[in-house]
Amino acid sequence: MKRELQRIIITGPTGVLGTALMRRMIQAGIEVYAVCHPGSKRNALLPKSPLIHKVECDMEDFAQLPDLIGIPCDVFYHFAWASTSSANNRLDMYLQNANVKYSLDAVTAAHKLQCKVFIGAGSQAEYGRVNSAISPDTREKPISGYGMAKLCAGQMTRNMCQDFGLEHIWVRVLSTYGSGDNRNTLVSVVIQKLMNKECPALTAGEQVWDYLYAGDAAEAFYRIAISGHNGAVYVLGSGKTKFLREFMEIIRDEIDPDLPLGIGKIPYYKDQAMHLEADISALTRDTGWRPAVDFKEGIQAILAEYKSHR
Repeated sequence: MKRELQRIIITGPTGVLGTALMRRMIQAGIEVYAVCHPGSKRNALLPKSPLIHKVECDMEDFAQLPDLIGIPCDVFYHFAWASTSSANNRLDMYLQNANVKYSLDAVTAAHKLQCKVFIGAGSQAEYGRVNSAISPDTREKPISGYGMAKLCAGQMTRNMCQDFGLEHIWVRVLSTYGSGDNRNTLVSVVIQKLMNKECPALTAGEQVWDYLYAGDAAEAFYRIAISGHNGAVYVLGSGKTKFLREFMEIIRDEIDPDLPLGIGKIPYYKDQAMHLEADISALTRDTGWRPAVDFKEGIQAILAEYKSHR
């Protein structure tokens, strides 16, 4: 059975996923209540559309969302997650544990706003280090506070949704990239360095990696809201891999093939994941979704937008 969407809520709407999803919802003529951190400079990234309604609310205050929004909605997308700006924050158990409470508060708000389904953004970090394709059935063995909190949030929000009679879907997102992305991601850093004719310092790049364009991720989240199965866990990636250094070479070649890349200039991180690959068969089976934009096309789109703002 397909769900009808007229009005949705997104927490964390100014991240790379939220921004792309808002654009997809505008295309579909769906109203969006975008729950933003008050006073954030990133709020300027909200699309200018009568369908987008900015709701300023800290995560600590999610209990106020029913009053702030004040109208029944169909889907609650929970993308917001605090304390991800550094590796130390991702390891901090106290900081990450707070996100579990915020996620539960989001479910309560979704229930009070009469949402039909709660869709949460999980992470590859819930699995820890895996040396093969990740599927919904892959055993979870998180090694960071971030991964542990994501796993806990997914499980606890599912149980809470069951108590409320609210449908629940958890989407474990692998590496995405796109316009409006965090400036500290690898793709963003390499683009910035190369555009400034600087040489980025990189590892040997022998990791087998899976990158998904944000526009494709948004399409997946849109389709999940319509036909994703209640109680499902989906793994979201492209399902196609290359060595990480090959992805970096594509970025370099699109900017200037003659620029140097600092391959092997820095060592791998402690507990460096060496294999990241999504098994998207369950997601494709349930929603019909498949990625449409390959990495080269996605980088071309980012560079076109980057150059238009210089």
